[in-house]
Amino acid sequence: MADTTKEPTKEEEAAAIAKEKAEQEELPYKWSQVIEEVTVIIDVPPGTRSRDLIVDIKRTSLVVALKKYADKPFISGQLYSDIKVDDSTWTLDDQKEITITLAKVNKIEWWPHVVTGAPKIDVKRIQPENSKLSDLDDETRSMVEKMMFDQQQKQLGKPTSDELKKEEILKKFQTQHPELDFSQAKFS
Repeated sequence: MADTTKEPTKEEEAAAIAKEKAEQEELPYKWSQVIEEVTVIIDVPPGTRSRDLIVDIKRTSLVVALKKYADKPFISGQLYSDIKVDDSTWTLDDQKEITITLAKVNKIEWWPHVVTGAPKIDVKRIQPENSKLSDLDDETRSMVEKMMFDQQQKQLGKPTSDELKKEEILKKFQTQHPELDFSQAKFS
């Protein structure tokens, strides 16, 4: 069976980028992301006060609207992925702009859109900013270091961290049970 997938031409790529840009500009908000969070910025009428707003941030959904136009929200829907509500925030800046920061649960995933149903971006075109391992939280840094180690080990044809851990457990078991013969054992 022939492979029908092909690389897009420069013209097709440029058209896709232009279409994506136009779709994003039509949204009633601007958004951006880094690997650990999504930021949404919404312009509101000058003089807007926080009591004039509905901002409902939930683990899987987001609603932002002016109370007097609650039936026409700026953004409303199911989030692309779960967020940490307690680590997510919103502010009203100079009574004219809402800034919402959504803390991603999955910090190794790029979002193609904020809410389902909104136009998507091509996440393959995202150029992540260079970051240092020291910039990451302990859990994420540990996971990245393990992935880097395992990748290096595979390139060298050596066992990964999980395989090394299994070997260590087996050696410990063998020293605790010298009476057992493992000479014919096969491990996969």
